[in-house]
Amino acid sequence: MKSNKLIIIAIIAMITGLLAGCNSGSTESDGDTKTTLKVMHYDERSFYQQYGMLFSALFPNIEVEIVSTQEVQYEQGKDMQKAMQDFIAEKKPDVLMLSADEYSRMAGEGKLYNLESFIKKDEFDLEGLVPGLVDYIKEQSDGILYGLTPNFYSQAIYYNKDMFEKYGVTLPEDRMSWDQLLQLAARFPTDGNKEDRVYGLKAGYQTNLYYFGMNIGSSQGLSYVNPTTMQMSINTDSWKAAFETANKALKSGSLFTEDPNNMNVTSTTDNSYESYLLRDPFIGGKVAMVMEGNYLMDQLKEAKNVLKDKGIQNWDVVTLPVNPQRPDESTGMSFSQIFAIDANSSNADAAWKFISYINGDEFARVTSKTQNGGFPARIKHIQGLEGKNIQAFYSLKPAQNNMYKDFDKLPQEFMMKYDGLTQQAMQGVTDGSVTVSEALDKLQAQGQQLLNEENEKKGNAAPADPSPEAIGESSGNAAVASTAVVE
Repeated sequence: MKSNKLIIIAIIAMITGLLAGCNSGSTESDGDTKTTLKVMHYDERSFYQQYGMLFSALFPNIEVEIVSTQEVQYEQGKDMQKAMQDFIAEKKPDVLMLSADEYSRMAGEGKLYNLESFIKKDEFDLEGLVPGLVDYIKEQSDGILYGLTPNFYSQAIYYNKDMFEKYGVTLPEDRMSWDQLLQLAARFPTDGNKEDRVYGLKAGYQTNLYYFGMNIGSSQGLSYVNPTTMQMSINTDSWKAAFETANKALKSGSLFTEDPNNMNVTSTTDNSYESYLLRDPFIGGKVAMVMEGNYLMDQLKEAKNVLKDKGIQNWDVVTLPVNPQRPDESTGMSFSQIFAIDANSSNADAAWKFISYINGDEFARVTSKTQNGGFPARIKHIQGLEGKNIQAFYSLKPAQNNMYKDFDKLPQEFMMKYDGLTQQAMQGVTDGSVTVSEALDKLQAQGQQLLNEENEKKGNAAPADPSPEAIGESSGNAAVASTAVVE
């Protein structure tokens, strides 16, 4: 309740400041003409907290009607892709909130409005957006811009400068490969018990073998299933190399791992905020590097004020590991929603006012401190800490992440059951009873059988046995993943 009040107070303050800035009277509404704009969003409350209160204050003659996507309920065996398309056809929203896959599909079907005439007429600034943002969206729609996204999420590698100096390890750099990152991590000592020793790297919260291998493979542009042909491709040479790298890194002892189910379990009775901060392995000085989002910057800022001379003192950030074949791209950057205009909308002008406003400079300015874990897409309003390499979060272009492309075509039950197969397959590698190659061959066969079964339940014919060429295409023809031996 307290947090909700703070959010409302913050929004009211932003509206007050924004209206003061627009005091010249050049408002964005057209005379006294009233219009109703139908906007597709999760629900009315989240829309108004994130966009609606500010927009409605500046555009009082545009009444917003929310078309809630919560009406599209998941049901076993239901074609969710078709359900969403039917929902849009029935409700006819003017402004569409789409995933990258939905955006690409609807653009290809001619269902979206070309924004470039609006952009040219209004001289809308695209140059101030993060590098590659517009290009990335255009790549999803055959070079034409049908939508924009006002914010993005990104991760970077945080590193403890003092730990690197203490152990004589070279500082990390932007655009490292997984090879280079894991070799740096392996240079830190691995002796001592878990409570007292140090670690080279914490690579997220899910660091069991399967998820770590998938993380490496994803950054290489690999995919383990082709949702169009319904063919598995988890046992390619590229995937085997990725899992070999992950397995060696985990066995080296240089990675900090923890059970996600026990992350909040502690043996100490000290429940102070200071103790809470120090339990973080990076803030507490146990881990030299960690892969995290921008929220950690806020925690580090708080730690400096609360802990004083305890815990981490000197830190900075570099980019996540990259595919050496595409060193200027990162799969660590993501966009949760793209806003577009329905091609058949009779309210395109009002819809553009909404999209241009939430993607504009003024909206980014007033909301830059309330991004809830994300960044505004406009560079000059990205909040960082003085002297830190904040560019690590946005200097690389977003990469085409093949891992989850068109996953909404896959049977829902397959995704849930497949996860159990992965853990069984990798357990044998962890305990040494099977090799990575044997485990992935088994997972390939079991996964394909499961996919065939679930696909047939949906009334689709089972796919033919894949040829080596088809598997190669399914894995994205990516460069072979890193095969570094972590010593």
